[in-house]
Amino acid sequence: MTANRNSTAYAAVVLYAFVIGFSFIFVKFALTAASPLDTLAHRFTISLIAAAVPVCCGWIRLRIRPRRLLTVLPLALFYPVLFFTLQTFGLSYTSSSEAGIVQAIVPAFTMIMAVILLKERPGTWQKLSVLLSIAGVVYLFVMKGTRFEAASIAGIALMALAALSLAGYGVLARKMAQSLPVTDMTFMMSLIGFIAFNAMSLARHVSEGTLSTYFEPFGSPLFAMSIVYLGVMSSLISSFLSNYALSRLEAYKVSAFNNLATLITVMAGVFVLKERLEVYHIVGAVLIVAGVLGTNLLGTGKRGVKAPERKDTVREGRAG
Repeated sequence: MTANRNSTAYAAVVLYAFVIGFSFIFVKFALTAASPLDTLAHRFTISLIAAAVPVCCGWIRLRIRPRRLLTVLPLALFYPVLFFTLQTFGLSYTSSSEAGIVQAIVPAFTMIMAVILLKERPGTWQKLSVLLSIAGVVYLFVMKGTRFEAASIAGIALMALAALSLAGYGVLARKMAQSLPVTDMTFMMSLIGFIAFNAMSLARHVSEGTLSTYFEPFGSPLFAMSIVYLGVMSSLISSFLSNYALSRLEAYKVSAFNNLATLITVMAGVFVLKERLEVYHIVGAVLIVAGVLGTNLLGTGKRGVKAPERKDTVREGRAG
């Protein structure tokens, strides 16, 4: 039974990696038609609408009380509020390649936080595997010819803070997912993101006297397509998949898949954008995949927070 639950969790986190892997491209597309704040506001408006559909249709029943909302608030502060704000502004100042290298350190940050806060104890081979996956990401981007320019230092700093925020989310979500239904957590994260980003965006428009242009970006088909992907897949679905995986797997194991997402971002350029496939793509891919597999399969380690028996996610939502 445990093996089956773990298999489902691994399937969820692999799908999460694919969803996130394509998000960098769609963020870049969206930023061609809207400011970072407007992009985030519209992204989480779409996310909340998508989250509300199964609730309104009666497929999922939520029991969200003020106290439970306050419990999730610190989690939502790290992700989505801080992470997406820092990531979106960071991508507006730096290249996707530079951002990808900085994001590669998320598993290392998560492992350190999980050891301190969750008492997880990864084995030596697992620690080395995390470093191997990070090395694979750095190798990929260095071979692509990435250069860190002085003009992009601000973007790099913002991406580093985004990495810290994502690591903090992984640790907090791992702990909260043991006592809160995954569906409730995901819905509340979308709701808080919707409130926070729309408040910031509307405040900016009011102060600049540009409120009439709030929905103007939707006039661009590319923006509309990108924001639907970012809202439904990259915000809502990815949050659910990540929360689900964290309810069953150690935080550092789930975090290792962030580097798989980076690999998918790079390979998307090869297969979707028709960039040339080079030998270094294959070498980097081998290093990253080996690192992710090693983190999850090598060594015994110590689990730290213990995952209790859980029912399927639809029943979790109804049991809220």
